[in-house]
Amino acid sequence: MSHLPPQGASPAQPEPAEVESGEVESVDAPPADLVWRRLHPVTPLVRGWAVIAVLLVIFGRQSIENGPENGIPVDGSNWWIFASGFVVVALIGGVYSWLSWRVTRYAYDADAVYVHSGILFRQQRKVRLDRLQAIDIVKPLLARFFGLAELKLSVAGGGDSGARLGFLRDADANQLRNLLLARAAGLEETAEGEVIPEAPESPVLQVPPGRLIVSLLLSGATIALFLIIAGSIGAVIAARSAGPLATILPALIGVGAYVASRFTSEFNFTGAISPDGIRLRHGLLETRSQTIPPGRVQAIRLSQGLLWRKADWWRVEVNVAGYADASDGNASGTVLLPVGSRDEALSALWLVLPDLGVADPRAVLETALSGSGRDGGFITSPRSAVWVDPLAWRRNGYRVTDRGLLIRRGRLTRRLEVVPHERTQSLGLAQGPLQRRLGLTSFVLHSTPGPVSPMVPHLADADAADLLRTQASRARAARTLAGPERWMQATGQHPSPELSSPPPPPLPPKDLS
Repeated sequence: MSHLPPQGASPAQPEPAEVESGEVESVDAPPADLVWRRLHPVTPLVRGWAVIAVLLVIFGRQSIENGPENGIPVDGSNWWIFASGFVVVALIGGVYSWLSWRVTRYAYDADAVYVHSGILFRQQRKVRLDRLQAIDIVKPLLARFFGLAELKLSVAGGGDSGARLGFLRDADANQLRNLLLARAAGLEETAEGEVIPEAPESPVLQVPPGRLIVSLLLSGATIALFLIIAGSIGAVIAARSAGPLATILPALIGVGAYVASRFTSEFNFTGAISPDGIRLRHGLLETRSQTIPPGRVQAIRLSQGLLWRKADWWRVEVNVAGYADASDGNASGTVLLPVGSRDEALSALWLVLPDLGVADPRAVLETALSGSGRDGGFITSPRSAVWVDPLAWRRNGYRVTDRGLLIRRGRLTRRLEVVPHERTQSLGLAQGPLQRRLGLTSFVLHSTPGPVSPMVPHLADADAADLLRTQASRARAARTLAGPERWMQATGQHPSPELSSPPPPPLPPKDLS
């Protein structure tokens, strides 16, 4: 068994509970020999601060909107009213957090992680390790102060189908992640009481803070923010009052919050490769360490905005089953490279798809990133598409390789989307009334939820129909050759020398062939 400290472990079984499903498998009862553990005792304090923050926000908003006459009175004579209410609500929130911590348990075996939680509605979850998509270690600012971390397990299905174990001691969270990743890969413990250590890694990607700041200044969101600020100042001057700010302020706060979250979440971004997957670390206030097992990325997108073109910077995003649409508020969970050079972007692509299935991959990718027309074997839109897409009709197109489908589109914002054949979910054709009249059809490839929505717009009807038929056949054939879910269990062997030394970094993109 693992040598993780029990932290209140109890061999007793929890009561039967309501089970949430999805990829979190339904079970009648967990195995009888599980050892159940508690989360760290400081967890209620780390979670309870949110109640205080909400109270302060509500009070501040009420005071600003209603003024001293109608808002909550906080002058010297009746300050105790606010203080008493604050204390009462804080106590209620604290008691609830403590009860939630008290009833939460977790356990694990060779096949799954079990989480037992809920105060009024009891819930029991089983997260199958063979369906594990990614494991994150999240450290909010207050948790870092106490040396704690949260373990986030993402499985196929996305949304609420994963599980969170927060909070654990930092060392325990790292140790548990190493164990779960090893078991998800099909490896077992080497001896009684000994677990597989963290696999070595080789750094391959790093985003300097200066480059991140400049890239954000050259992004569309920041330009929109400056325009809103300039418009606000002009409106205030023209109206000679602060009244227009009430209308503009929500948009200003929304865009500003988006730019700030991009900076704080992508700050100090680094990427590395290891036998257990792609490791990403980033974050300023809340640090996050992600481990994405190999083969779990469903689609990749390389994009370049118009203002990034002079520096030839690219952004790389992915769809990972289980991360869904970043519903937990962490959009950076789908970012493989926030901003980087062309070679760095191609290196990020090569982490996911090391074999493109062509003789000269560099030439194909150069054409896919910057080319236009039918050069490089791309099938593009016919001339009639100029009526529906006058800027990008010559650039939009696709090319099929032995390993995946490459989709190129966009003129002002260039995009290259790559979908491995075995990761194809479903296919479809879309045709509007104007397209029908022009003999055009858009080909849609459905992936798991995420930032990448692969589509080839405005193909000739015959090209779209042919791609639909042939791509369905390729996807079926590729899935029959796909590796096992536990990617290191093919021979059933224990850890090999591959785990004792860092894997070599990917070849430089110029030498990919």
